[in-house]
Amino acid sequence: MHPIMIARRGLLSAAALGTATLALGALALGQPAFAQAPKSPQVINVVDVGGALALLQDAIEAYKAKNPSYVSRFTFTKAPAPELPGKLKAMQSAGRSDIELVLGGLDILSAGIEQNLWEPVLTNHAAKFPGVKDNYLEPARKMQELAKDQALAVVFMPAGPLVEYNPAKVKEPPATPAALLAWCKANPGKFVYARPANSGPARTFMMGLPYMLGDKDPKDPVNGWDKTWAYLKELNSCIEYYPTGTGIVMKELGEGTRDMTITVSGWDINPRALGVVPKEYKAAPFDNLTWVNDTQYLMVPKGVTGEKLGVVLPDEVPARAGAASDDL
Repeated sequence: MHPIMIARRGLLSAAALGTATLALGALALGQPAFAQAPKSPQVINVVDVGGALALLQDAIEAYKAKNPSYVSRFTFTKAPAPELPGKLKAMQSAGRSDIELVLGGLDILSAGIEQNLWEPVLTNHAAKFPGVKDNYLEPARKMQELAKDQALAVVFMPAGPLVEYNPAKVKEPPATPAALLAWCKANPGKFVYARPANSGPARTFMMGLPYMLGDKDPKDPVNGWDKTWAYLKELNSCIEYYPTGTGIVMKELGEGTRDMTITVSGWDINPRALGVVPKEYKAAPFDNLTWVNDTQYLMVPKGVTGEKLGVVLPDEVPARAGAASDDL
């Protein structure tokens, strides 16, 4: 493991576990009229569209274990980020809600804000989260501000982009975009990354390229990314296909179908810890890297009301809920 990764492990796990418990009730104070304390344990459906469940599931399950009168069980499903907004919109138009919590990144967050899908948790329920923004480090606070009070940042990381590779096949990892392109052309089909619409590492790569390539305006993809779009077009010539998600990329990398991919700190750590990617694989930064931050958010879809909302945003903290973060 590249030394830059080692320092990230504690940051990711501690922030994720502690904040997930926080969001599920440790700060509950006031109660809006449409939330009710549950009369019986509820089933809470959680959808993960960004891979954060690997970090947060234990914390969420711990909430259930300590509060059996509130939650009978959590169900966990995964969905592609581009598909979920349409599903939520259809449910909300039909006046029903089968999803109480969504975990995801900037893709699903921004789509939901644009389509008015999220319950404004830090606006309509501010009393439940007193001073929560003051608890973030400054870079994470800036990512929280992107949520426009409609979500809560629960995982933050200085992401990348980084190169992850099989050291048995790649003796010298590329340290510049030009070197990556040259390696890809010399080894067609051995470099891969997922579709940016459904992949944090791929989006981080795209967002980092304008800085490394010296584009006119790295914050303006439409008018300021001439060098980046030209580079990606050329890089496309040696990439076999773009998988639908990062999980597929890591599986192919671990199996030896591919020798190199783009990663971020969290996706470097988790597949390695789970045994999907061999522990001897390595990750390395680009030279002159401008770090692109990544964040996973907890969102409550509009339409969650009554007892379900009373579990997700409880008015009265049930016994021992406040101790969950310490126990974790």
